[in-house]
Amino acid sequence: MAGVQTAVALREQGWKGTITLLGAESHQPYDRPPLSKAVLLGKADGSAFEVDFPALSIELLLGRHVTALRPDRHLLETAAGPVPYDRLVIATGAEPITLPGTDAGPGIYVLRTLDDAERLRPVLEGRQEVVVVGAGWIGAEFATAAREAGCPVTVVEAADRPLAGALPAEVTEHMAAWYADSGARLITGAKVAAVEPGSVLLEDGTRLRADAVLVGIGARPTTAWLAGSGVELCSDGSVRADERLRTSQPDVYAVGDCASFPSARYGERLLVHHWDNALQGPRAVAANIAGGAAEETVYDPVPYFWSEQFGRFVQYAGHHAAADATVWRGDPDGASWSVCWLRGGALVALLAVGRPRDLAQGRRLIERGARIDPDRAADPSVPLKSAVLR
Repeated sequence: MAGVQTAVALREQGWKGTITLLGAESHQPYDRPPLSKAVLLGKADGSAFEVDFPALSIELLLGRHVTALRPDRHLLETAAGPVPYDRLVIATGAEPITLPGTDAGPGIYVLRTLDDAERLRPVLEGRQEVVVVGAGWIGAEFATAAREAGCPVTVVEAADRPLAGALPAEVTEHMAAWYADSGARLITGAKVAAVEPGSVLLEDGTRLRADAVLVGIGARPTTAWLAGSGVELCSDGSVRADERLRTSQPDVYAVGDCASFPSARYGERLLVHHWDNALQGPRAVAANIAGGAAEETVYDPVPYFWSEQFGRFVQYAGHHAAADATVWRGDPDGASWSVCWLRGGALVALLAVGRPRDLAQGRRLIERGARIDPDRAADPSVPLKSAVLR
């Protein structure tokens, strides 16, 4: 997404030079969200972008694995030979974290690429018994699809609750019941000791039957190939981009899942592994490359993502880490509800479950830095925009 959108945005913003898009995969560039939904369930064969690359004079070099960056020579090293550049945009995304102590083998899967989804299709078609390791976003979405396909599903989570790394406990405690409601079994506070043929062994000695194991314990930026390049990385492995998404090397930018950026809005560096960031960031990069120094664009978005799980549409906007107050809208044990996070009275983040209007209005209020009346905001019958303090 980030690479394709950067190339398209460059043309839209008047870049006349050549554009070359390199990708390690041999497939035509594709969108990822359908992989855990329609593609996985066999309802679609792929999710290729509807982009006419030849018409835009964008050269695709597919199946081209980049091995190193030589900024001093303005060169990329690839298995098929060097590729020169005048401007480089790093959009290598992220790669799944594998399960410690196990190697990916027969019956062990991850879900990140089109090939991953195609390998998993027979698992769902055969209604195999599945163990999912990790109750994060991808684990929940895969469990949802597997249950829809009729697979017996057990989800194992090392933390004491689902989405422990993403949302506060008072929010996620209401989401744990979603698993049982769908017919999936959720085991929390459980660590995997080993994956064996036909089973998963937990550290407490419990053995879970498993025809297939899906590992969804997170992803890390795909940046190891930058070793020795002089491109500065953060401790989390992300490319350290500045507020204009420039890296520490001249003429080199970074965007999407592989890059973190400083947010003046939230007062910290953000690493956002979500689709909207891979859509919005390229527009800023393209503006800074095509527009020149006099028209540089600062990138400081309100992060946004969504997830479809267990029959619910979950949306999130903002960043709640520094919030000092929480406002609930609706019954969190019901079908639709929202949570608002405030800092100094201003709305900084919002989670909406089955309340898309809350999300749409809340996202705009976060962008404005609007202060809201907590009492009015707590009434789910009051539109969020009507809770703004004048």
